[in-house]
Amino acid sequence: MTTRRFLLYLLCGFSMAILSTFFLADSHDYNYPRRLYSLHSTSVQYPAEALNNRLKVWPKLKFSWRIVLATVIGFLGSAFGMVGGVGGGGIFVPMLNLIVGFDTKSAAALSKCMIMGASTSSVWYNLRVPHPTKDVPIIDYDLALLFQPMLMLGITIGVALSVAFPNWLITVLVIVLFLGTSSRSFFKGIEMWNQETIILKKEQDKQQEAPANYHGEQYEPQVLRTEKSQLEILRFNLRWQRILVLLLVWFSFLFLQVLKNGTAVCGAWYWVLNVLQFPVALLVHGYEARKLYKESRNRRVVGNSEAVCEATIDWTALHLAFCAFCGIIGGIVGGLLGSGGGFILGPLLLELGVIPQVASATATFVMMFSSSLSVVEFYLLKRFPIPYALYLIAVSMMAGLWGQFLIRKVIEFLKRTSIVVFILSSVIFASAVTMGVAGIKNSILMIHNHEYMGFLCFCES
Repeated sequence: MTTRRFLLYLLCGFSMAILSTFFLADSHDYNYPRRLYSLHSTSVQYPAEALNNRLKVWPKLKFSWRIVLATVIGFLGSAFGMVGGVGGGGIFVPMLNLIVGFDTKSAAALSKCMIMGASTSSVWYNLRVPHPTKDVPIIDYDLALLFQPMLMLGITIGVALSVAFPNWLITVLVIVLFLGTSSRSFFKGIEMWNQETIILKKEQDKQQEAPANYHGEQYEPQVLRTEKSQLEILRFNLRWQRILVLLLVWFSFLFLQVLKNGTAVCGAWYWVLNVLQFPVALLVHGYEARKLYKESRNRRVVGNSEAVCEATIDWTALHLAFCAFCGIIGGIVGGLLGSGGGFILGPLLLELGVIPQVASATATFVMMFSSSLSVVEFYLLKRFPIPYALYLIAVSMMAGLWGQFLIRKVIEFLKRTSIVVFILSSVIFASAVTMGVAGIKNSILMIHNHEYMGFLCFCES
């Protein structure tokens, strides 16, 4: 599937889903007065039944088969989700909703807690691991600075849209997106697997042709490598200036979100604080985009084919605009779903030519900022029970460390980094399946109860 076909697929799928919302809203007879809606109307009335799914449901934390099953699913989802750099929110939300019994919004908030825990432990592990091929940090800070502001901006937009979008529409949009990205990642993994097979075959041929010593044993030329301790690797992987910029963006968004939560919805200050998030994100993104554009252009002028960062593309204005768009879309999906945005960022980094280990480490690093921001905000809003949050964070942190350790050992043994891509594709596909099951269940219930299935008014929902 080429990039153009993939984008055409997403455009057609999203358009049909959104148009069907108006059809469903107008073609069903409800047991209650239908919503009066006008593009120029400021008065919109909703039946109480349309907001039933907004009630808070918090089961007690006690030992049961539900907790055991949720722990196993959460552990495996966190482990493999962090290895693939996609988080796992598409698995956590249905699991917490269908198995444990949380309401959808509380499940999304707890999903952020799990992503924060797993991403934090994964980042700690990755910071003590050297780059597999170069003498550079394993986290690409240039790409992190390029995507993190737009991702956080998109999450803000996604959270706002989740108020007005019906749950079934969110499910359909996410399934369309996840099926497309998982398929594209799967074929990318097959391509990488075939390339690795050719490389491994060439290495075997070289070993067979290598000279032998007097015992008849093969030997390889000795290559001197400087071995670093884990502390030295940790110091080398940390780039404090870049991290401080990311923290500045994080605190700026948190400050604006806290102020916004104290204002009336759709009031003057509400919109002012929302708009102020755009210059914060665009300032940092624009600075990094300008830097990449200038460096890439200067290298092309002198005939230097070396990549500016881990991505192997030329940083033209079109490519930078596309990355900004994808960052916002990834954030919107994260805001709608309750994930960290890795379902877009992980596959996108692979498309840009970033090797799987660096793509996973960079996507996980960015998700740590976006998920932790949401967790702090949800905590201030009292959107999740503290005991459950602490338990799930502990489980996901252990899973993140275990997953990174296990998969790196497998990669070293098999000498195939394409495994990371297949894990990424599998987690996204599994998320599409679980979201589909949960969405179908809720949609059938809504249809059976003759509930309203159209758009809700943003300011009055």
